[in-house]
Amino acid sequence: MARVVNLRVMDATALDHAAIAIADVRARRGRLMPLPPALAPVDEAAGYAVQDRLRLHLAGRGFGAMAGFKIGCTTAVMQTYLGIGHPCAGGISTARIYADNPEFAACEFVRPGVECEIAVELGRDLRPGDAPFDRARVGEAVSAVYAAMEIVDDRYDDWRAMPLPTLIADDFFHAALVLGPRIADWRSLDLARLHGVSRVNGILVGSGVGADILGHPLDALVWLAEHRARRGLGLTSGDIVSLGSLTETRWLVEGDEAAIEIESLGTVRIGYGSSTP
Repeated sequence: MARVVNLRVMDATALDHAAIAIADVRARRGRLMPLPPALAPVDEAAGYAVQDRLRLHLAGRGFGAMAGFKIGCTTAVMQTYLGIGHPCAGGISTARIYADNPEFAACEFVRPGVECEIAVELGRDLRPGDAPFDRARVGEAVSAVYAAMEIVDDRYDDWRAMPLPTLIADDFFHAALVLGPRIADWRSLDLARLHGVSRVNGILVGSGVGADILGHPLDALVWLAEHRARRGLGLTSGDIVSLGSLTETRWLVEGDEAAIEIESLGTVRIGYGSSTP
């Protein structure tokens, strides 16, 4: 008997309509409800196919071009928190990348959370034909490293009830990325040993080390490069890739100030609810 591939039941039109539905909700900063059965991605492969199309529709709604990727669920603390035992990727848009210390208005998110991350910038392409990848090969492509705060958004009535393929289609909670100083001279650093912390209103709320990310931060980049290569896709010079949170997500309320600090990479701060867009 021939093997049935679930992606086949979603044709290009359904994938595109699912992406449009998600982009519309993101543009008006609404809550994403479960998609109708005809549009809901049936498995993770379909979720990534919707996500691919989402880029075009977000760009037309003010999010800007593709800037890179976030990787979620690369640490035990986040896999336990989300109940998902493997990494998942989402896209980052140029208009949602910020320098240190921005002020966000409460109306810019539904329910934002902050995560303490290490991000990398690629200085050369990682093409699908170059697979398989390993830590050394992807490391050669990294031109800079950053301390980064990912802002995720719980834009769902109940994210625990939202099917994983739909979370993937919707960039796996991603809302924005705030970067610290660009560290080009990073090769003398032992990324696995770097210690990171998260604070909200000056209170320590989480800590971790680079090795919490799949054993080494660059192994998350290996995962992403291999994941995309299996789909016939690559990574491009200039891409920013956030490698996963060292600490559990901390959800903010209006008036909060949040900061993350990673040893040798620097500090990133944001204010939430103290300005208007």
